[in-house]
Amino acid sequence: MTEENLQDNRDAEETPLADVEATESAQVSEESSNCGCEQQPAAEENSAGDESQPGELSELDQALLRITELEDEVARRKADLYNLQQEYNGYVKRAKADAANQQAFGVAKVLEALMGVLDNADLARQHGDLEGPAGAVISELESTLERNFDLKRFGEVGEAFDPEVHEALMHQTSADAETEHVAHLIQPGYRHGEKILRPARVGVVSPQ
Repeated sequence: MTEENLQDNRDAEETPLADVEATESAQVSEESSNCGCEQQPAAEENSAGDESQPGELSELDQALLRITELEDEVARRKADLYNLQQEYNGYVKRAKADAANQQAFGVAKVLEALMGVLDNADLARQHGDLEGPAGAVISELESTLERNFDLKRFGEVGEAFDPEVHEALMHQTSADAETEHVAHLIQPGYRHGEKILRPARVGVVSPQ
């Protein structure tokens, strides 16, 4: 074999190795390029995920916010309940007061209706016409009215004149009078507790 043939054989053997190296280098470059393209979107996704986190509440923050809302709701319910209780207490007080006033009004009306009977009985007693069983009945009636309903007769000759409890039907002056007082009891008055059902009708004497 001549030297030229040997050289040709060497060239034939070296050429495939160069091609192989070139091919492998191209494949490596392509794989590197592909890897870079595939990793970039993932990095962008992670970056996007990190940017959305500051705008969101954690589970603990959400739980604390819910607790605050519930506490506010409980406070409002307590205020509503307190107002309802106050309204109910006010209603009970007004109802009791109205019931007491109605009862007192009813008792007063009955006593006013009996005052005429008591006036006639008192006049009959003064004239000595109220004796025996009839007198005992009237006395028991007067005692019952005073004991159970606090009805009292008032008005006496000689007591100081008081326009709050006396009604002057007659008036005169006298040199002997030192103060203004009741000189004549025309009709007694009646008091139911502190309430004047009827003032005593009197004749008044005043100093000159």
